[in-house]
Amino acid sequence: MSLVVQKFGGTSVGDADRIRAVADHVARTKRGGRDVVVVVSAMGKTTDDLIRLSKDVSDTQPPREMDMLLTSGERISMALLCMALSDLGVPALSFTGSQAGIITDTDHTKAKILEIKPDRLVEAIAAGIVPVVAGFQGVSTSRDITTLGRGGSDTTAVALAATLGADVCEIYTDVSGVFTADPRVVPSAHKIPQISFEEMLELAASGGRVLALRSVEFARNFHVPLHVRSSFTWEPGTWVKEEDSTMEQPVVSAISHDTSEAKVTVRHVPDQPGVAARIFTAVAAAGVNVDMIVQNTSVEGYTDISFTVPRTDLSHSLEAASRIADEVGAKQVLADDKIGRVSLVGAGMKSHPGVTAKMFGTLAKEGINIEMISTSAIRISCVVRQEMVEPAVVALHTAFEL
Repeated sequence: MSLVVQKFGGTSVGDADRIRAVADHVARTKRGGRDVVVVVSAMGKTTDDLIRLSKDVSDTQPPREMDMLLTSGERISMALLCMALSDLGVPALSFTGSQAGIITDTDHTKAKILEIKPDRLVEAIAAGIVPVVAGFQGVSTSRDITTLGRGGSDTTAVALAATLGADVCEIYTDVSGVFTADPRVVPSAHKIPQISFEEMLELAASGGRVLALRSVEFARNFHVPLHVRSSFTWEPGTWVKEEDSTMEQPVVSAISHDTSEAKVTVRHVPDQPGVAARIFTAVAAAGVNVDMIVQNTSVEGYTDISFTVPRTDLSHSLEAASRIADEVGAKQVLADDKIGRVSLVGAGMKSHPGVTAKMFGTLAKEGINIEMISTSAIRISCVVRQEMVEPAVVALHTAFEL
């Protein structure tokens, strides 16, 4: 019998009516002759509410205790969904991340999955039972409860699908798939029927919010087809799978944008071997992921280095960069939190020249200045002023006739 893993996000299980609707869908899938494993997020804004509550009672919020607190949201969802499935005559059992055998490292609030021991899930499936697993969580090698960080429930679902050999991992959310741009910014944006893992990785990394980056990486590495669907309409959504080499790829598949980053510039840096390494080693030691990097041409032995980081990590980045700047004799460290990024993504870029020129020309016509540029084989990203991000997305969507 084929196996499907179905993951339901917070809006999909946001209240009692939504949970009953999800239970009905799971029951129909099971009765249709497929084995089902369900992964659930916390209901609605439960996680946000718990974070707010933690701030009300504590200034320190120890990471271990935050993980204990936040994992309670998914436990509520899994138990309620099992109750709803019971009413429909579908036997179901709830499992926390640790009960499901999800073993992680010891990095609280952003743990990585090390292995999965799915014995209890396999036993349940063999007995005709639907396992309902709490997403976003696991148990560390030191036997503490951990959370997987942003998008952790997606990662849980894909990891379980890979381990159990599922035919597909269905990700249910409040949108009907992956679109050519954010429909809230570009009303004419349309759903993409199929997109490659590589394109989806670039979209997720450059601001696309439909799928978490780690879950797409997991799916690509373990060849797990993803189907992004709406739990409100149940219509077919977007398939994310291996690139079809027999088909011509679109030059540009989608446009993403991100306004959650900030720029750090280290001015008048001595242009010597090892200086950049010291700066970025210090930033990495502060636990900050650097995205785009630009180094200016050296003038009289000095240069400027600019890089972007998540805005939430700006203070840590400044502290780390400033410390090294003082040590190496750089003049100044500047911060800019009023930037945004616009990206074109498309597998067809690899074989079609002129995409960069067309993008830059379109932005120039709109009077939008480009501050930084980053590229890969199938992506072009530009940093612009934050207030110009949405006009840039609209103009590019029109120019590339998406």
